[in-house]
Amino acid sequence: MIDPDGYRPNVGIVLLRDDGRLFWARRINRDGWQFPQGGMRSDETPLEAMYRELEEETGLFPEHVEVLAVTPGWLRYRLPRRYLRRNERPVCIGQKQVWFLLRFLGEERHLRLDANEKPEFDLWRWVDFWYPAQNVVTFKRQVYERALRQFAPAVERACRVRLEQPAIEQALRAKLQVLAEVG
Repeated sequence: MIDPDGYRPNVGIVLLRDDGRLFWARRINRDGWQFPQGGMRSDETPLEAMYRELEEETGLFPEHVEVLAVTPGWLRYRLPRRYLRRNERPVCIGQKQVWFLLRFLGEERHLRLDANEKPEFDLWRWVDFWYPAQNVVTFKRQVYERALRQFAPAVERACRVRLEQPAIEQALRAKLQVLAEVG
């Protein structure tokens, strides 16, 4: 299902542990790591798609998570030209995603990457909050950063942690402060 602008509707899942760390998984037979995500079916709401993708990709069920936040609208990314399938109609130029922040309520034994007959991931780990935005494939970085920025206040409240800004942002703020003082 591709929208009139060429974007495929999709959901993204940020799975949060109580210590503020996030579930990060490696795509099967690849070196790419990412959050769970997947396409929406035409008869699904974003919430229904999220629960289906969560089960397919992680083996988790609704009782293993609590929805803490949802992005208020679509976050979009474009695919690099080399990934476009120009022979398909309509051509998909990227994805538009509704992102969900989920608190992990289960135990690690509930995480099963082999829950689906065609697993998406072969390895997973817990990472620092800002790590994914700096380490996902380049064309997804802006969407990851936007989703994490939107979720950061909810994570700080839920986990009672202080999330330090990424080093790049800290450096940019310092430069802007210097420019403001000089100007």
